[in-house]
Amino acid sequence: MLGRMASELLVCHLGTVEYSQAAALQERLRERVLAGELPDLMLLLEHPRVYTVGRRSEADELPLGEDYYRGLGIDVVRTPRGGKLTYHGPGQLVGYPIMRVAGVPEYILTMERAIVTAAAGVGVQAGTKLGHRHVGVWVGERKLASVGVHLSHGVSSHGFAINVDNDLAPFDWVVACGLPDVRMTSLAAEGASEGVACFRKRMAHAFCEAFERRQRIVTPQRLGIAEAALGTEVPSLA
Repeated sequence: MLGRMASELLVCHLGTVEYSQAAALQERLRERVLAGELPDLMLLLEHPRVYTVGRRSEADELPLGEDYYRGLGIDVVRTPRGGKLTYHGPGQLVGYPIMRVAGVPEYILTMERAIVTAAAGVGVQAGTKLGHRHVGVWVGERKLASVGVHLSHGVSSHGFAINVDNDLAPFDWVVACGLPDVRMTSLAAEGASEGVACFRKRMAHAFCEAFERRQRIVTPQRLGIAEAALGTEVPSLA
């Protein structure tokens, strides 16, 4: 149970947003959080098919070449977040917390624990692993969720990606997470029937509980985001 004095975390559901648009949006919102114009917040969304390349990624993680993947309709984008290459696509829940962070290791571990709690709520028993190469959330030896953050002036951006019911094949075409032998999984592959629309609410609740925050669901307009700029239909907040 959250204490009465728990601070708010604004949570906004954005539907499907192009990765580059979401990256620019995060930067604008991070500046506003830094300036004290907005409190801490979290964006929940999905991306069209895209490989994102982290700061520690290496060229051999895209063994077939960027043009090949783009020919399949999968964009390739470089990002300032930590971690290695990963994949985003429809059916995967992406969360971008933009909040003041005191310590990165504790922040990441708390985020991972929130994902574990949310997965347990749909009957999937997941857990964490030791070592920076195994950051994220796992079901046995199968990776369920990736975590990669960027911290600037004490405020986070980027965050987590949880495979809910997305196509897992694109992970097999690259060296996902910098782990050649990694096997990715999803909640659906592990037997859960809950889709993104319901799981995003479950995850938002678990995240706020883990960080001892009081959730306040807000519209994009509350954050100064024009729906037209997202190029997508924003989901119902009900």
